[in-house]
Amino acid sequence: MTRVKSVLLPSLQRLLTALGENIRLARLRRKFSAMQVAERAGITRNTLRAIERGNPSVMLGAYAKVLFCLGLEKDLALLAHDDELGRKLQDANLLVKTRAPKVFHE
Repeated sequence: MTRVKSVLLPSLQRLLTALGENIRLARLRRKFSAMQVAERAGITRNTLRAIERGNPSVMLGAYAKVLFCLGLEKDLALLAHDDELGRKLQDANLLVKTRAPKVFHE
């Protein structure tokens, strides 16, 4: 079976790369080896390496496990926390398009 390579927008890839770098720096500040964090998170060193590089194919759960091992799990609560666009749309009271009535043919 052929693997399909995911293509990301450059801005999204930069964000993932920055996240991976932040995770790597947090690990190094705590003086944890890659093997220690991988074992505590229940992932392989290769998966941790992929996380620290911002690889988009790594599951969010693996990122969460690593953040937990580093004591940064509360940062996950900040994801999508401030939905400014959603609040603006709600405040604008935009109408939601309704479906056309079903037509029954006999």
